[in-house]
Amino acid sequence: MQQIDEDRADAWFQALSDRTRRDILRRVLVSEQSVSALARSYSMSLTAVQKHVAVLEKAGLITRRRSGRETLTRGDAGALRSATRLLEELEVPWREHIGRIDELLDATTPRSDDGESPADPAAPSAPSLMQE
Repeated sequence: MQQIDEDRADAWFQALSDRTRRDILRRVLVSEQSVSALARSYSMSLTAVQKHVAVLEKAGLITRRRSGRETLTRGDAGALRSATRLLEELEVPWREHIGRIDELLDATTPRSDDGESPADPAAPSAPSLMQE
């Protein structure tokens, strides 16, 4: 199993904890965009958007490059896949725990002769369609 640098993971999740940064990341994963074009999508200053972009870049989730007078940003799908793998690793123990609970429930549920679980006598029954 690949060991992920904890400081990098902290940076990923800190960067992704902000709604605007998540939106910026979504946009630049679809297509490379200039920071000024991104800024037009938000009701905040260009400087504020630049700060969001800097946080995403520091976390390694996006890359920036200069093209003439523009700064272009692009999402790094590889870094996002690494963050996803980390979340999947964290999910494994919980899935195993739920699986054990399911096994215990199956083992303690009485079965009828036909292999079906008998109806719960305390559960309300469906109303009869026939009047007696």
